[in-house]
Amino acid sequence: MLLLSKEDIRKVFTIQDAIAADKLAFRMVAENTCEIPLRTNIQAPKYEGCFLAMPAYAESIDAASIKVINIFPHNIDHGLPSAPAQVFLMDGTTGMVDAILDGTYVTQLRTGAASGAAFDVLARTDCRIGALIGTGGQAATQLEAMLAVRQLEEVRVYDRDQARTEAFAGRMREELAAYSTRIVAVSSSDAAIENADLIITVTPSRTPVFDGNKVKAGATVSCVGSYQPFMQELDPALLPRTAKIFFDAREAVLAEAGDILIPLAEGIITEADFSGDFGDVLLGRVPGRESEEEIIVFETVGVAAQDLCAAKAIYEKALAAGVGTTWVSG
Repeated sequence: MLLLSKEDIRKVFTIQDAIAADKLAFRMVAENTCEIPLRTNIQAPKYEGCFLAMPAYAESIDAASIKVINIFPHNIDHGLPSAPAQVFLMDGTTGMVDAILDGTYVTQLRTGAASGAAFDVLARTDCRIGALIGTGGQAATQLEAMLAVRQLEEVRVYDRDQARTEAFAGRMREELAAYSTRIVAVSSSDAAIENADLIITVTPSRTPVFDGNKVKAGATVSCVGSYQPFMQELDPALLPRTAKIFFDAREAVLAEAGDILIPLAEGIITEADFSGDFGDVLLGRVPGRESEEEIIVFETVGVAAQDLCAAKAIYEKALAAGVGTTWVSG
């Protein structure tokens, strides 16, 4: 069995690799070729957290996985990951555990890559301005995924904690310098989304984090943080202006995402407004962007197929490169 740390994974796996793995996962979801039970969710209300277990199995790649991930948003205030996790990758032919991976980093990669995949396919090709709302544990890969698929001149970052926003933007300027994109901290969500072509929200907010009336025509918006029915980052005011709404997985979104469940309950949208799963676009079943003026929303809650495809690809690359620590149980 191979143990793969964040440092091991970074040696062999890029955000571009993660985007490719996510596209495979989303096609599997649309084709129904991956067994993905809805994740087990045990609430920890005392700390506004939860314990999650996410299994997946795909016969086509002879692999299964289980991710154990625990969401504790206040960890960020103590210098801890907000989503500590491990991924167990299993051989689909024997049931043996092939690898245990740093699930926190795998989650960051595959979650960022979801936005990257959506922008790669759905966003205008002439995007120049990006906006990132939220600077928690998932934010860095969200930002890199945005830069990986579009040549942006500037990305504006906003978080309610201005000191944390400044620190994050400074760190990203150093870590992502190769992209030659200006990364600036701003003091309001209005400043972040003004004239933005790409918008990512990645917060645990229970109230909308931007003004939907101020989103420009032609923008593509990826909503990442609303993974429970009471969470709502997306301003419902944007939805009547939205031409298309895509999901990573309809069943999962309609079970979990307050961004969609709340406006559904309020009658702002109906299920007739849903355009389909993103995998349907990748398979050519439904159209993606059809005009430069369309506003497109991508809602992602994360599905276990992403963890499976990413873990399988990482494991194969690590084996080929001789990376990782081999552990033999007694």
